Amino acid sequence: MSADTSTAVTTPTAVAPGFNRALVGYAVIAAAALALALTVPSGISKIQLTTGPEAIKIPLLELPAALAVGVPVIAAAVVAIAALVQQLRTKASAPRWMAIVAGSLLLLGFLAHLVAGKDGVLPLTSLLTSTLFLATPLIFGALGGVVCERVGIVNIAIEGQLLAGAFAGAVVASIASQNPYVGLIAAPVAGVGVGALLAWFSIRYRVDQVITGVVLNVLVLGLTTFFFKGLLSDLEGLNDRARLPVLPIPLLSELPVIGPVLFRQNLLVYLLYAIVIALQIYLFRSRWGLRVRAVGEHPKAADTVGIDVNRTRWRNTLLGSAIAGLGGAFFTIGQGLAFGIDITAGSGFIALAALILGRWTPTGAVAAALFFGFANALSQSLRSYGVSLDSNIPLMIPYIVTLFAVAGFGGRVRPPAAEGVPYVK
Repeated sequence: MSADTSTAVTTPTAVAPGFNRALVGYAVIAAAALALALTVPSGISKIQLTTGPEAIKIPLLELPAALAVGVPVIAAAVVAIAALVQQLRTKASAPRWMAIVAGSLLLLGFLAHLVAGKDGVLPLTSLLTSTLFLATPLIFGALGGVVCERVGIVNIAIEGQLLAGAFAGAVVASIASQNPYVGLIAAPVAGVGVGALLAWFSIRYRVDQVITGVVLNVLVLGLTTFFFKGLLSDLEGLNDRARLPVLPIPLLSELPVIGPVLFRQNLLVYLLYAIVIALQIYLFRSRWGLRVRAVGEHPKAADTVGIDVNRTRWRNTLLGSAIAGLGGAFFTIGQGLAFGIDITAGSGFIALAALILGRWTPTGAVAAALFFGFANALSQSLRSYGVSLDSNIPLMIPYIVTLFAVAGFGGRVRPPAAEGVPYVK
């Protein structure tokens, strides 16, 4: 009897998720870097690194445009091409640091290109300060979404929670003799109120969580508009301006570049630092975080080991909503503004995009929110760099960037497995 022979079946080598998108991303970075290198205008690029109060003064940098633009963009092209070659050889995604380095160098070259040969100065420190300032509510909203969605509750209501926090912060601060710290306490309470409705309908009555979130956004917008027109506009003293004071940290706030950006902020931003660090540690380095992630990934298994799934979902939904509501205070007492109709202007949806782009992790959400904040800050300062655009175009840039970022990099990310699925014991 002859030996049985079988034909070996050759299967294609599996590639890492997002492999093709990464190839396209690196190719775009390389092409954009080369395009900038080939279009460097003549003249000088002026870059300002210190704003005044720093202990160490860095003089205004006046560099030849060919140097200020050419060096970073060529370096970005080299890193991007190296990543492309590595991916094609190994059939695996290149290290993430290569994307960060290539993107940062390209961005630096682009900024130097904007002011090359013009009278304008690139205030790098001020631009970074504005980036953090504008990203603050997005980070709060995204973190609130992380806490909710890690236990399986889809939080589309981030926009409503931000809006409720902004309203409560302004009104309560006004009632308390324009005390912004009292308003800072009221903002997360208002967020909890919206979160309680989200949890009640989603967990108790198992209503579709996406629909519930959308309805809550419309409800909060309608209520705040009604109260604004019916009360705040008619009664004096209910919508006065109050602003959280800047609290510079001694010594640290006087460091060049990072001092004004990170350590010359108000209490709301310092709270943000603490929340980001705490969530990152507790979600991935604690028993509480393990329970939370178990409920979001496999609630049935979590239930069998004694975890109360629905109670955990309730607690996290309220906690996440409080964090988002705290971010809403940025729009009023954080900026020293009175409340206005739809003052959040869709920031909750950009925060939701940051949550997805950050892969449901605190640090990832922060990075994505900072990216969107930078796009917003840059769009507001384009005119000061001598770039002539229609007044409506800069307003669209943050939303265009959000759309392309989520479509290009967030398409295949995997949310928690039980997200949006009611748990029936």
